[in-house]
Amino acid sequence: MLKGKQILLIVGGGIAAYKALDLVRRLRERGAGVLGVMTPAARQFITPLSLASLTGGKVHEELFSLTDEAEMGHIELSRAADLVVVAPATADLIAKAANGLANDLASTLLLATDKKVLMAPAMNLRMWLHPATCRNVETLTQDGVLFVGPGEGEMACGEFGPGRLSEPLDIVAAIETALRKDTRIPLPQGSLFGKRVVVTSGPTHEPIDPVRYIANRSSGRQGHAIARAASAAGAQVVLVSGPVAIVDPPGVDTRHVETAREMLAEVEAAMPADIFIAAAAVADWRTEAAGASKMKKGAAGAPDLRLVENPDILAAIGRRTAERPRIVVGFAAETDDLLANARAKLARKACDLIVANDVGEGTGVMGGLRNQVHLVDAVGTESWPSLDKEEVARRIVARLAALIGEQSSGGPRS
Repeated sequence: MLKGKQILLIVGGGIAAYKALDLVRRLRERGAGVLGVMTPAARQFITPLSLASLTGGKVHEELFSLTDEAEMGHIELSRAADLVVVAPATADLIAKAANGLANDLASTLLLATDKKVLMAPAMNLRMWLHPATCRNVETLTQDGVLFVGPGEGEMACGEFGPGRLSEPLDIVAAIETALRKDTRIPLPQGSLFGKRVVVTSGPTHEPIDPVRYIANRSSGRQGHAIARAASAAGAQVVLVSGPVAIVDPPGVDTRHVETAREMLAEVEAAMPADIFIAAAAVADWRTEAAGASKMKKGAAGAPDLRLVENPDILAAIGRRTAERPRIVVGFAAETDDLLANARAKLARKACDLIVANDVGEGTGVMGGLRNQVHLVDAVGTESWPSLDKEEVARRIVARLAALIGEQSSGGPRS
């Protein structure tokens, strides 16, 4: 059952760490390969040389080891095995894994792995029964982490109760049971994990002079919500934002611009991307030449402002012949003939999907918290009810993830 299987063994710091050596011996007897990882605390109980002698290979200890990163980076190390086993799994390691912490090699591997994890806890009974540990174990169980033990008996501290590391043969049996099923962790359906998404958001400010500018009422809430939703779906997100009064989404590469030309430059610099979402309300025109000083009222009356067209960012990306995103999404904010204008924009800008919304007087969409959108593509139109902009963002991201999935599987494009 174990012949030819690779086990990544993470040894935590506890008196029971010595049993990990016997576990390695039992696994090797059954034909399994073992990659050894030790926490700094584990070195207080057993030596790296002891573990290396039994695994027959290098023991990995440091997250930022130049040699290890050159030979086998920690991401690859976390995915090279068929199963990840933590023995002993200390309260500290369990807590880190449950809360997604990654400040050393062991916890980083647990967060980065795409394989199932089997934990064999070992700790003082009070620590095992503590509400915090109970919560952490419950969280990990819900996340799909497997557990073996702990056993009950007398401990090194002199107390008696649950908390003893399971015997090596019991852990071997749990490993064999785990390996009877596929141990790969699938990505959530509709996820954008590994995809690069570029989003524009907010208005642009086109200067008239050092004080005045041409702009619109866009708050950036919808574009920022889309960037957050895409990031939550696992995408690498670049957000190119015009001037807004809302905070940057966490975990997103936000690039701040003022004008349409600056926005286009940042979008092009962010390419290539899998998905481009043009949610920004870009000013269509700018002054031909912005004044170097503030314009003053005078006898001559109102100044003569000559306007020129700004670059069309959506069309520039949609019509790309090289490095065009797989999906290009535009927004149509209209006050009249909403769907007709959206369908015309779909063709004119060479995009795959238009998110159309009515921003006429009384709708409250511009600057508001809710939005009512219609999704227009080459096939037809889908209308959604009025929703919170965060929910609109989640639904848009889910739709795009499904489209990416269809493309990957050879299905139809929108």
